[in-house]
Amino acid sequence: MTAVVTPEEEQPSKPPPVEPPRPHPVRIVDDDDLRRSRLPVLVRWLLAYPHFIWLGLYALVAVIVATVNWIVTLVTGRSPQRMHRWLVRYLRYTVYVYSYVYLLASPYPPFHGGERSYPIDLTVEGSDPQRRLITAFRIVLAIPAFVLSWVLSQVLLVIAVISWFVAIAMGRIPRGMEQLGLYCLRYQAQTYAYLLVVTDRYPSTAGN
Repeated sequence: MTAVVTPEEEQPSKPPPVEPPRPHPVRIVDDDDLRRSRLPVLVRWLLAYPHFIWLGLYALVAVIVATVNWIVTLVTGRSPQRMHRWLVRYLRYTVYVYSYVYLLASPYPPFHGGERSYPIDLTVEGSDPQRRLITAFRIVLAIPAFVLSWVLSQVLLVIAVISWFVAIAMGRIPRGMEQLGLYCLRYQAQTYAYLLVVTDRYPSTAGN
């Protein structure tokens, strides 16, 4: 006796849907309008000098907080909320300063890392559980990311020099140059977030 095969049975089963990759928890938000005032651009590094001093002092405290954060996360498997928030503010402030210095934004940055305080902002997800083994060897694991981050910092410097001449001539910078600069800055922010135990997600070359 011949079995009857229905049309539904003849169709091959569909593969399960592939979930899109999860966005990196450390992301940059760009609300810049590309316009640059020529006079501040001309003396940008001089104007940024007070921020260099403050950022250096901020970094000294960040090293201490990050060390304690590393120990606690190694023991408990999660970064404490208060330390996580403090380190996020530090990272955000560094993004504000370097966005200004490298002509990725125009306004003078605030002396704090408050959220949504600057056209180039940094958003970081909350404190998630972190794997203890990765936390224990965080510095060693971060070495390749640091090498690439250094390379991208040189690219960012070249972009800033070219942007300086373009901004002086045109009063604005091209969108493509800004996006390439933000790509470099984003990777650097993700690298430092990884090292400071803000997240155990490795820096992504795919950006956001």
